[in-house]
Amino acid sequence: MKNPNIVIIGAGYGGIMTAVKLQKSLGANDANITLVNKHSYHYQTTWLHENAAGTLHHDRTRIAIKDVVDTSKVNFIQDTVTDIKAADKKVILEDGELAYDYLVIGLGFESATFGIPGLKEHAYTINSINSSRLIRQHIEYNFAKYNNEPEKQQKRLNIVVGGAGFTGIEFVGELANRIPELCKEYDVPRDKVRIINVEAAPTALPGFDPELVEYAMNSLEARGVEFKIGAMIKEVTENKLVFEKDEQREEIDTNTVVWAAGVRGNSLVEEAGFEANRGRIPVRKDLRPEGYDDVFIVGDCALIMNEETERPYPPTAQIAIQEAEHTAKNLARLVKGEDHLEPFKPNIQGTVASLGHNDAIGVVFDDKKLFGWSATAMKKVIDNRYLLKLGGLPLVLKKGKLNFFNF
Repeated sequence: MKNPNIVIIGAGYGGIMTAVKLQKSLGANDANITLVNKHSYHYQTTWLHENAAGTLHHDRTRIAIKDVVDTSKVNFIQDTVTDIKAADKKVILEDGELAYDYLVIGLGFESATFGIPGLKEHAYTINSINSSRLIRQHIEYNFAKYNNEPEKQQKRLNIVVGGAGFTGIEFVGELANRIPELCKEYDVPRDKVRIINVEAAPTALPGFDPELVEYAMNSLEARGVEFKIGAMIKEVTENKLVFEKDEQREEIDTNTVVWAAGVRGNSLVEEAGFEANRGRIPVRKDLRPEGYDDVFIVGDCALIMNEETERPYPPTAQIAIQEAEHTAKNLARLVKGEDHLEPFKPNIQGTVASLGHNDAIGVVFDDKKLFGWSATAMKKVIDNRYLLKLGGLPLVLKKGKLNFFNF
């Protein structure tokens, strides 16, 4: 009897953790495991806002796949997935195709623009190493240009961030730390620079604890961040952003709009014929979509309902990692001939949002609230714990955030 072919597409949190766990639970004689990713590296999506602001070099954020995947047990293919033919049990790549007995889809997210005119064409997004590096370079370019033009243009120093969810708040926090350094480097007065956060909801960090939200806004405002809450973005052009607040339209002259307000699952899953909601596939208790016993969904493409709130769980790294570990266990059961698969239940252990390198907020351990240094330290513990799971102590020492007391 031939070994089953397990194909994992995408090496985000869900995909790469599935591969790492499978290589520990299955031998080379049990299954043929293949991991497909368009880059030779995995990257920490939750660190991209630091790369975009320029407070953390992108090389710290990316991890070479060969450093954590045992290529004697897992065949790694660097290629781009172009189609999923679930009826034929095949994955089509730019440079070939793969047949599978079991497929794990971990393709990650795409930005959702909600049809706002000009957003796709003129706004920057924090969704990859390359897009984050582009934001950093663009901001630095505008600072450099400010004093090298006959007439100084304020739009070069107005940085607008769309969305005050986790990504938006964490990004403006990093910007608040980075701007003074840029001002010193490029001889720009600090009071000329504006960081403007525009959010359509009636509060920043919607759904988060109000006391923590107030702390976060006070901390960021003290460092120069301006908030436009309850403001709906109406249009983005090459040099301005238009929003509406209290039925009044306002414009901000800017060369830099960073969109951090919406994500959706990968469009490939919709094109493949799976039932999907904005690129996310509703899954059963065992993380398989209805009608497909040979497909597992992990990460941003999985739609899991929270029965208590009757709303989907947000697509976080924490849940993606748990889904990956669970899927690896269930796949090992199937390969070894077991029929019973364990149901998945997210274990939300807390949430921490950074407000720059020396401040943060969080809720952990049965709703314990954290502020300031303690939340910052907890954020680093969470980051390092993931690296420990993925690549052991050597990876923590190589890529981890170990400066707990040096802010």
